[in-house]
Amino acid sequence: MITGVDLIKEQLRIAAGQPLSIKQEDVVIRGHAVECRINAEDPNTFLPSPGQDHPLPCTGGFGVRWESHIYAGYTVPPYYDSMIGKLITYGETREVAIARMKNALAELIIDGIKVNVELQMKIMSDENFQHGGTNIHYLEKKLGLQET
Repeated sequence: MITGVDLIKEQLRIAAGQPLSIKQEDVVIRGHAVECRINAEDPNTFLPSPGQDHPLPCTGGFGVRWESHIYAGYTVPPYYDSMIGKLITYGETREVAIARMKNALAELIIDGIKVNVELQMKIMSDENFQHGGTNIHYLEKKLGLQET
C-alpha cells in the first residue's frame, strides 16, 4: 500500500526464474498503512469460531482494501488458521490510516461466527498504538498476559 509494489507478483517472478521487475531505488515509501487480520475467533478467549458466515463481509471506501478467500455462505473449518481476511487502510499520515481503519472496522459486518473486530477496534483506539513504537509484546501487555 505504501510502495505500490506487488510483492506477491515479484515472488512469483522469482519462483519462475525471472528477475525482479524493479530495483531498490525504484521503491519509494509514501504515507502510512495499517493492516488488521480478521480472525474467526472469540475476541476474549481467542478460541476458534468455526461455522458459516451468512452475508459476504464488505467494507470499503477511499484508502480501504479488504482481502479474503471467503464468500457468501462460506463455512469456516475448525482445522486451519482462523484468519478469514485482511483489512488494510492507507492514509497520508498514521492518524489518517488509523481513522480509516476505525471506520472500516465499524462498517465490517460478519454474521454467524465470532470475529476479532472488537479487539482490533480497541487496538486502534489505544493511545500507545496510535503513537507508534509498539513492539511484539504490545498485545500481551495490553491484555494483561504479560507483566510490564
